[in-house]
Amino acid sequence: MNKISEKLSLFLQNHPKMKYVFFGGKGGVGKTVFAGAMALYLAEKGRKVLLASTNPVHSLSSLLKQNVFGKETLVEGTSLKAIEIDTRETIEKKKVEIREKIEWFLKYADLAGQKTEDFVESATMNPAFEESAMFERMVDLMFEDHYDTYVFDTAPTANARRLLGMSKVYTLWVEKMLASRDEARSLRKALSFSKKEEKDPLLDYLLHFRDRIDKVHKLLTDAELTAFFFVTLPEALPIAVIKRFIGWFREFGIPVGGVIVNGLIDRGQVTDSTHEFVMNRIASQERYLEEIYQTLPDVRAIVPRLDHEIQGIPPIRETFSFLFG
Repeated sequence: MNKISEKLSLFLQNHPKMKYVFFGGKGGVGKTVFAGAMALYLAEKGRKVLLASTNPVHSLSSLLKQNVFGKETLVEGTSLKAIEIDTRETIEKKKVEIREKIEWFLKYADLAGQKTEDFVESATMNPAFEESAMFERMVDLMFEDHYDTYVFDTAPTANARRLLGMSKVYTLWVEKMLASRDEARSLRKALSFSKKEEKDPLLDYLLHFRDRIDKVHKLLTDAELTAFFFVTLPEALPIAVIKRFIGWFREFGIPVGGVIVNGLIDRGQVTDSTHEFVMNRIASQERYLEEIYQTLPDVRAIVPRLDHEIQGIPPIRETFSFLFG
């Protein structure tokens, strides 16, 4: 029995303002293929679309059979543009920005003799720094607002949840920083013999940063503009990953657009000569498919296991009938 609640094409029709589309899931389930298919489908419907990979382990160039690394590139034979975000360049730019802010702060705080590099190393050695830099680059793309729709091929879900959740984490952090800054500013003013109000560049930066994060949080939590789609195989581990994180996404207010099931073996192709291993695999997949229907939200599409690799525009178009038909 087909238990698709609302096909992907109908979902898109019912959300005409949809602007930010994310694909995530466990590694190796087909996120890049379906992100590419979604982007191409919308581009061929007349939208101006950017397909962007925020996954440090890129496979978008391989999917498109064209180098899209580091810059927005027109995909040959289409109106679609694509980019694999240059992780190294993004991180280096972020380090430069942090170095400037630290030098600026040390000078303002009369600590110019301190070694800037020690502070920079402390700030950038955190394991979350790379994800923070990627998040900032993603936000830059969103705020540039050059496209009707942005489709993001994200890192595996564990990273994606932190990536998208940073808007809320940043907001909490900035509020604490602002409170501390106001307290320090009041104390400095009380101890000062001068009545002149000094410019506070750090406070200005924090206020600007808070406004930026408030804006991206509103975009990411607007169900008319944003949707996160999970891709899974009909197998235990990828299903478990999705179960674990869907609640987290909802807790942060990020709209879940639904689930796409990939790699289902077609029982209609079974013959008397079909190997027992394949029959057992089909039976196992059917059990997991039923679990998906019962425990995961809104299955939007079921894509069969294909006998060829998806690379290049024509094979991507072949998936349209499964995803949107």
